[in-house]
Parts: sequence; C-alpha cells; structure tokens
Amino acid sequence: MDRRVIEQKLESLRRCLTRIEAKCPPDAGALAADADVQDIVSLNLTRAVQLAVDIGAHLIAGMEVAPPDTMGQTFDRLAEAGLITGELATRLKKAVGFRNIAIHNYEAIDWAIVHSICRHRLSDFTDYARAVQAALSIRTG
Repeated sequence: MDRRVIEQKLESLRRCLTRIEAKCPPDAGALAADADVQDIVSLNLTRAVQLAVDIGAHLIAGMEVAPPDTMGQTFDRLAEAGLITGELATRLKKAVGFRNIAIHNYEAIDWAIVHSICRHRLSDFTDYARAVQAALSIRTG
C-alpha cells in the first residue's frame, strides 16, 4: 500500500466533491435544464466513485482479503475488514450503480436522482474519506 498515492487520491476526491457542491443548482429542474452543469456534476460524480474504488483497491492490495470481482465488491471487502461499515458499503455500491449508468447509458440519467445524490449523499464520500484516513493512521501510527 502506497500511502502517498492514497493521500493524492483522497485530495482528488475532495476536489471533485467541492466542484459538485459549487456547481449543483438548488433545484433539480435547474440541473435538468442545464447541459453544461450536468456535464460538470456527472463527470465529478463519476470521478468521485472511481477514486473511491481506486482507494479501496489500494487498501485491499495491502490486506489479506480476497480481491473484489466487481467495483461494488471493493466496498464489501473493506466492510468485511472492518474499515467501513456495512451501511456505508451499501451506499457506495449504489454510487457505483450511478457511475455505470453515467458511463454506459448517459441518456438514461434521471437528473432528479442526480440532484438528490448531490444534495444528500456526498457525505457518503466524506465518511469514506474519514474512514480511509483513520485506517491510514492506524497502519502508520
């Protein structure tokens, strides 16, 4: 596990979340009506999910657990190892589902759902980042 790589990815994750918070409009209708904001928000959400998975993969590589078969399983493995809660793993797996739609079927995105994610679920990523920081502190403490 390369601590520096994980810390860089955590910083990138923070930047993505800051960008989403800054650009997501106050209501879902405004998001649905603005293609430029849609691009900014969806790109940064998909990046946030990918960064979370990448961070998890780095952590798992340094542990004695089975490697995940899917992106979502990354969070299951971290929960099994006690690094995150099962509840947080479930929420992050849902974020992977959003990422898959955004990447593979962009025209099917429901902007009201994206708006809800931006307003109510970004804390999942900050909770995850805190758990990762705690794990790093324990491993190097």
